[in-house]
Amino acid sequence: MASETEKAQTAQPGGDTIFGKIVRGEIPTKFIYEDEQCVAFNDIAPEAPTHFLVLPKKPLTRPAETEDSDEQLLGHLLIVARKVAKDVGLADGFRITINDGVKGGQSVYHLHVHVMGGRQMGWPPG
Repeated sequence: MASETEKAQTAQPGGDTIFGKIVRGEIPTKFIYEDEQCVAFNDIAPEAPTHFLVLPKKPLTRPAETEDSDEQLLGHLLIVARKVAKDVGLADGFRITINDGVKGGQSVYHLHVHVMGGRQMGWPPG
């Protein structure tokens, strides 16, 4: 099985993604949060005891390609990340990561926020 770094080297922006299919309900997924703008669900390959994703329903590909008009939605994703982190018991802290492009380790080109916690995070991260 390829590492996330290896996946990022071959991932290509454009077209449909697994996250688009999840948002549209084509791939059944148990959401831990959903509203009119975004969804959150547990990562299928967690890197920490708690690891979930928050992604917009709007198919944004990557942070570098967002527009100023996406400001409210991008802020909303972080607010939802905080709320869900609290709900799942990450009161002692958590890490938020958004990968962007090949060098940033992005393996799925539908913008998504990783929220990880439940253990001490190291620095630097990668």
